[in-house]
Amino acid sequence: MLDSDFTQEIAALRSTYDDIRAVVDVDALEADIARLSEQAGAPDLWDDPAAAQKVTSALSHKQADLKRVTDVGRRLDDLDVLVELANEMEDDDAEQEARAELVELQGVVSQLEVQTLLDGEFDDRGAVVTIRSGAGGDDATDFAEMLLRMYLRWAERHEYPVKVMDTSYAEGAGIKSATFEVDTPYAYGTLSVEAGTHRLARISPFGSADKRQTSFAAVEVIPVMEEAVEVDIPEGDIRVDVFRSSGPGGQSVNTTDSAVRITHIPTGLVVSMQNEKSQIQNRAAAMRVLQTRLLLLKKEEEAAKKKELAGVITASWGDQMRSYFLYGQQLVKDLRTGYEVGNPAVVFDGDLDGLIAAGIKWRKRKDDD
Repeated sequence: MLDSDFTQEIAALRSTYDDIRAVVDVDALEADIARLSEQAGAPDLWDDPAAAQKVTSALSHKQADLKRVTDVGRRLDDLDVLVELANEMEDDDAEQEARAELVELQGVVSQLEVQTLLDGEFDDRGAVVTIRSGAGGDDATDFAEMLLRMYLRWAERHEYPVKVMDTSYAEGAGIKSATFEVDTPYAYGTLSVEAGTHRLARISPFGSADKRQTSFAAVEVIPVMEEAVEVDIPEGDIRVDVFRSSGPGGQSVNTTDSAVRITHIPTGLVVSMQNEKSQIQNRAAAMRVLQTRLLLLKKEEEAAKKKELAGVITASWGDQMRSYFLYGQQLVKDLRTGYEVGNPAVVFDGDLDGLIAAGIKWRKRKDDD
C-alpha cells in the first residue's frame, strides 16, 4: 500500500500545478484560442498570406501552451485513479507504476514551473541558435560540433521541431559554425540562457603530446521573428555573396550557387544560409535573421544607454558562462549559477534541463534585483 508520504507528495504536486494554471491563466488562453480559431477559419484568410501565417502560427503556439498544461492535469487525475487502484487491490505492479509516474510528473511540473518565469518580450517565440568555434584550433571546431549535437539531442528528447539552416565545416575536425532553428513555443526564452562563451578543457585527441587543451565556442540565441518591420535595411548597407553549398570535406551537396552570405556593412554582422533549395529562399531566410539581429542590437544599445545614464554599467554575461571538464574530475559547471553535473557524457547527449532551469531562475533573480 502507498504510504501517507506518497499521498502528500501528490498533494504538493497538485498544489504547484494549480499555481501554474493560475499564472498561465488557462481561461484567457482558451479564449485566445477560440478567437484565433475563428480567424483561422475565415474563407478569405489566405488572401493576405503574411497575416494568415501570423494567425496560424499564434494559434499553433497557444494550442501547444494549453496542451502542455492540460496534459499534466489529465495525468494527475489518472495518477489519483492509479493510487486508488493500487491501495484497493493491493496491486504491487500498480504501486510501482504510480511511483514511476509520480517521479516523471514531478519533472514535467518542474519544467512547467520554470516556464512561468519566461515573461520577456520575445520569450514565447521559437529560437535561432548559432554556434561558432573560437580559440583552440581543431579542438575548438570539434567542440563546436559537440555543442551542436548536444542542442540537437536536447531538442530531440523534447520532440521539438528543428531545422539546421547553415553549417560551415572546418578543414580538419568539426565545424567553424552552424545555425539551426527550434520551432516550438518558448524555445527562445528557454535557450537564451545558453548564450555566451562555453569552455572545454580536456586531453586533446589531436595533439601528439598527452597534455590538457582548453578551447572555446560561442553560442548566440535570437528569437524567431515573423516579421522585422522595425528594422529597415537599405540595399547599400548590405553585400550579398552567393556560393555553392557544400558538406564535409568539400563534397558538393548542390550543383548551383544557391547558398547566400549577407554582410551588413555598417555593423559587420554576417549571416549565411545554404540549406534551403533555392537562392531566393536562402536570401529570404538570411535577411530575416539579419533583421532580427539588428533589432536586438538596437534594443541592447538602448538598454546600455539607459544603464549608462543611470550610472550603472554591468555586463549581462561573463566571458565564460560554462566550463566542461573532460579530464580528471569530469564535470560540467555553470559559472553564473554554480550548478554542476558530474557526468559530462549525459550533458553532451542532450540532458540540459537542469542547467537550463538553473539559468532561467538565476536570470529571474538577477532581473528582480
